[in-house]
Formats: sequence, structure tokens, C-alpha cells
Amino acid sequence: MLEATIKIKPLSVNQAWQGRRFKTPDYKRYEEEFLLKLTSGPVPDGMLAVWVELGFSNKASDIDNPIKPLLDILQKKYGFNDSEIYSLIVEKRIVMKGEEYIRFRITSI
Repeated sequence: MLEATIKIKPLSVNQAWQGRRFKTPDYKRYEEEFLLKLTSGPVPDGMLAVWVELGFSNKASDIDNPIKPLLDILQKKYGFNDSEIYSLIVEKRIVMKGEEYIRFRITSI
């Protein structure tokens, strides 16, 4: 099992991409910061289940917007393919401004 809490504000998909193909400067900085904060660890083989908890400071934040950038970054760090994810559970929490976070767990099914 791999589990972590990363103290970083979730980046929405709208902030991540310019048009259809190009990462925004915000996404490039976010990806770099996120990758530096992730620890090494094994990802189980086979079918995966991913649980994500997003700590937002804004109640209007969409729960689904940060998911694609998050999964892309986790794939890059841990060397798995998101096609191996068979279960994805996402939860939203409201926190004070400046206390935003992403917590995740990757397990095998």
C-alpha cells in the first residue's frame, strides 16, 4: 500500500492545460513542486484502487477538476499506467485558506 498527504492546493484541469495539447506555466510549476514533495514507494502490480481526499479552501471548487493532473503526476512518479486503475474514490474536504492538501492511497484490488 502507498499512502501520502501532500500539502499543496489542488490544481484544476482548467489551470493545467492551454487548449488541447500544451501544459500551462502554472501546471509545469505545480507538477515540479508536487513531484519534489512525493516520496518514493512501491505501487502494487495489477488492478489498482485509488482513494483521493482533496482539501479545498473554496466550497465552490469542483471535485473532479484536480483528478486528471493528479493521476498524470502520480503515473510519472511511480511508473504505472492509469489504465490499471479500476476503482477511484474521491472525497472533498473544506479547510482554511493556506491549509489545502491532497491525500491519496494506491492499493491493489
